[in-house]
Amino acid sequence: MKITFIGAGNMAEAIVSGLLKQRVSTPEDICMTDISEDRLNYLFAKYDVGTSGDNAYPVATADVVVLSVKPQIFPSVWSEIEGALEADALVVSIMAGVPSAKIAGGKPIRVVRVMPNTPSLVGEGAAGIAAGEFATADDVRVAEKLMGAVGATVVVEEEELHAVTALSGSGPAYVFYLLESMLEASGQMGLEKGISRDLALATVIGAARLMQETGEEADALRKKVTSKGGTTAAAINTLEERSVKDSIIAALLAAQARSRELANG
Repeated sequence: MKITFIGAGNMAEAIVSGLLKQRVSTPEDICMTDISEDRLNYLFAKYDVGTSGDNAYPVATADVVVLSVKPQIFPSVWSEIEGALEADALVVSIMAGVPSAKIAGGKPIRVVRVMPNTPSLVGEGAAGIAAGEFATADDVRVAEKLMGAVGATVVVEEEELHAVTALSGSGPAYVFYLLESMLEASGQMGLEKGISRDLALATVIGAARLMQETGEEADALRKKVTSKGGTTAAAINTLEERSVKDSIIAALLAAQARSRELANG
């Protein structure tokens, strides 16, 4: 399976690194394009993959074309490569806010959209995958194989990608915001910065893993560590008094609404 990545940014590199580590692909199967010669030289030196400053040529020989450019430059990039695209090639888009119908442009082009997130950079990503009008079940499986190399995947309807964007696409920022707050409070309580960072990171990672491995719901796990009249109860009561949960819910709904706005132009 010959794969061409149009755009060689961090997310494209993460996917390529995962594909090679998991032995899903070999360097000979992959080509990456970019406007930066320095970037291409770096990728060639590190991964031994094919590289090109030209978009059209690598597309002409690709079974799968991964669109990993910024949405705002998609129209100009697409005009370069659309004519070179093989009739039976699959297009996998990791561009946020660009519907599959816009990519296909009224033609029977098989498009699968993917919404990844930044933990993919360390092999711990979460990606929503949605088939466009002409994509097949096999096409979705190809996308799952690609993204499975850098984390977990779920298959959804394309309209549901707005919710996926709000939940997992933007989700790492919410966790970082929580960590930012925890670390600021730790400083106010007198803990040394390095100690605070180690404890906060271990707590977040451990809590997520506990929920994952036990299969228990979040509220049940929270209640288990919230003794009446204890320190945790004091913290949770303060969060409830300040409507933190309602604010978080409102934040995700705002992100979903903005995703829809972007998709509608």
